[in-house]
Amino acid sequence: MWEDDLKVTCLQENLAHGLSLAGRGVSTRGSLPILGNVLLRTDAGRLRLTATNLEVGINCWVPAKVEDEGAITVPAKLFIDFVNSLPAGPVELALNVRTKTVHIKSGPYEANIKGLDAEEFPIIPQIPDKLTTRMGQATLRRMIGEVAFVAATDDSRPVLTGVLTTFAGEMVTMAAADPYRLSVRHAHLLDRVDPSIEVIIPAKSLFEVARILQDSDDQTVDILVTPNKSQVIFHTDEADLVSRIIEGQFPNYRQVIPSSHATRVLAQREELLKATRLASYFARDAANMLRFQVDPASDPPLVITANAAEIGDNTGRIDATVEGQPTTIAFNSRFVADALQSLSAPEIALELGGPLAPGVVRIVGDDSYLHVVMPLRIPA
Repeated sequence: MWEDDLKVTCLQENLAHGLSLAGRGVSTRGSLPILGNVLLRTDAGRLRLTATNLEVGINCWVPAKVEDEGAITVPAKLFIDFVNSLPAGPVELALNVRTKTVHIKSGPYEANIKGLDAEEFPIIPQIPDKLTTRMGQATLRRMIGEVAFVAATDDSRPVLTGVLTTFAGEMVTMAAADPYRLSVRHAHLLDRVDPSIEVIIPAKSLFEVARILQDSDDQTVDILVTPNKSQVIFHTDEADLVSRIIEGQFPNYRQVIPSSHATRVLAQREELLKATRLASYFARDAANMLRFQVDPASDPPLVITANAAEIGDNTGRIDATVEGQPTTIAFNSRFVADALQSLSAPEIALELGGPLAPGVVRIVGDDSYLHVVMPLRIPA
């Protein structure tokens, strides 16, 4: 006999979508068994799904018909796989409190999944009463896409695995760096922040934030930094994401941004990206080195080459507008491709100061973005 507690009915497509969001927070390391579970809890007439790996916590809400209140955690992978395989239509969930078993019924299909007590699940911070600020969802999503990929993946310098995020007045600035490149983006806030707040948010967390955001600024995202600056919360109507904040001092990235250039190249981003990708197939056997030969007196004025002695070579000729002095400089092909691929602007500017000076990528007509990439030394 079922002693029902937490008895709800929801649509399979809504439940599957909610799990696709919450499931991103599930731990796969197995350090604590409960972290491999997803928490199911009734909440104000909806079903709330929660997952965490202790660095990121995600809440999302699923429309549901709630007959009995309650909570339980169930193994995330099994639950997600089973729900995703169900046909569209109503899904009934009922909990047997005594056996900690969730009974799932959908059309001709039924299953029983053993769970763990909800009380064992880590507490996810609640939304503070006072917002830090708000942004358009598409704007934040674009910022993350243009900056966070630069963050280091090596934990030897933890601060470089994060994105320095500064809320000051009506602007937000995100900056990420590794030893070879830097990306900086500015954007407008919907709510003024005064005094300013500066935090380092893990890049991994921001990638998950981007997944819960819509590609429209008609939808907003609330941003809340806890008073002790230990956590940041991103809140939308559909989901919350809570992330820890990295402690430490972020390097002064401004000092690596060149203050001038000798050569400026204006080119179509897609054409430059295509030439870079084609050359990269040869460059991967030559330390990923691409040579950019720039000469305003030549036609075309930009030539990209890659040469691998045992494989072959590639040449790409790019129509471009060049201002300044002729120069030849080499870059890591992956770094150039990553920067160009992160953008959506049709035209970019490449500013060069010489063979050994950092190159700067900018968006033509938009001074809110810049990307700095260090050059490679060309063998004599």
